[in-house]
This record gives sequence, structure tokens and C-alpha cells, in this order.
Amino acid sequence: MQILKPATAGTLESSDLMVTLEPGNGGIELSLSSSVMNQYGRQIKKTVLETLERLEVKDAKVTVVDKGALDCTIKARVECAVFRANDASAENIPWGGVIV
Repeated sequence: MQILKPATAGTLESSDLMVTLEPGNGGIELSLSSSVMNQYGRQIKKTVLETLERLEVKDAKVTVVDKGALDCTIKARVECAVFRANDASAENIPWGGVIV
């Protein structure tokens, strides 16, 4: 999928994260900040990148501000931001079928 416009998903509440996507300049550019960076930074990055790969996003600027979110929440927020960035409507979103 191509990122057509900036989009955001999530909150800055505890146990959540905010994902912001923007059109990229060739490749994935990931900026990550987390309250649990020392413990889970690598896993958060891996989850974000795997989710983008499954959605076939190859060119995007991604900003993630994590407040201790679980992997399932990370996947859901990234998926939502990608669909919002593509103006996907509820009728043509394959919820649950893309992300494993």
C-alpha cells in the first residue's frame, strides 16, 4: 500500500501508543520513542516493521510514541494508520485478514 496522506492512530494514554504516518522519501524511516525503550524497544520496532511489511508499505515516514502498548495494540494502531492514510472506507478494509 502507498501512503497517500498523513494519518494518525492511537493515543498517548498509558498502555497505548500513537502512530503517525506520512508519505516517505524512499523506504521506511522509523522514529521511535518509548517509556519502555530499554526493555522493549527492539520488539516494538520489529512489530511495527513486520506490520508495515504485511500491509506492503514500502515508502513511509513513521513516528511512534509508545506508552507501554502490547504487540496486539501496536499492530492495530499501525494497521489503522495505514488504512486512514489511504482513505480506506469500512466497506473495503480486510479487518483481521491482513495482520496475523
